[in-house]
Amino acid sequence: MNYFPQYSMSLYKRILSIVLIVALLPVVAGCATLFKGRNEKVAFNSNPVGADVYVNGVKMGTTPIELKLDARNSYTIEFRKEGFQSVTRQIQSGTAAGYVILDILGGLVPVIIDAATGAWSTLDTDNVNAALEKQK
Repeated sequence: MNYFPQYSMSLYKRILSIVLIVALLPVVAGCATLFKGRNEKVAFNSNPVGADVYVNGVKMGTTPIELKLDARNSYTIEFRKEGFQSVTRQIQSGTAAGYVILDILGGLVPVIIDAATGAWSTLDTDNVNAALEKQK
């Protein structure tokens, strides 16, 4: 019995399809892939400001700067400013345990997707600031 005769059954089927797709999306895709992706924004600062920032030997700009880095990789960061000693920092890639746990709870498909894409990876951004000392 159709309680809403002004709407066709095909409209109900379309709405049901959309609701099912939205409901199943977290199960089909991994949590980290949906919410985070592989890249992370990392903000680099220095004291004094205006230091050149080199990522793995390539100049990327001057502080303060925000860069998108692939979380699957580790990086060597160097801060350089004329008249100051350069400072080198390491940013390590690791696995975000929270996403792994959520994927395991979601089933095998999210685990496979996030493991294959590397979306579980995260960067340790504790060492992205540098206090430069004047050269003697």
